Amino acid sequence: MEKGKKNWVFCDGYLPPHGDNPEFEGHEALMITNLNEEPAQIELSLVFEDREPEMGICYTLDGMRMTCIRMDKPLGPKGILLGEAVQYTVWVKSNVPICACFGRLDVRQSNMAYYSVEGCTF
Repeated sequence: MEKGKKNWVFCDGYLPPHGDNPEFEGHEALMITNLNEEPAQIELSLVFEDREPEMGICYTLDGMRMTCIRMDKPLGPKGILLGEAVQYTVWVKSNVPICACFGRLDVRQSNMAYYSVEGCTF
């Protein structure tokens, strides 16, 4: 039985501002789970509307582990920073099937919202 997919695309990336409440930081996060025994070699590619893509953002995720990649923090060994209010797509590629989801905490209003962004797999 396959435990996930090797390609995931999340089209609605838009990093919200951190906000003024120190208890809650506005952010986006990519959560990845590897249900296999072997490590997953994961590559992220960021696709933008008005600039060249950022590719080759690599991570290793051990077998039977999960990780949370905060999109408001430096990404990968290159330390790529997205910046706030940038529209983007994140493409997640792996050498083994993985499970992935993408979430956003938007604190721009007092009734802040956390929601997940649906992904496409193939």
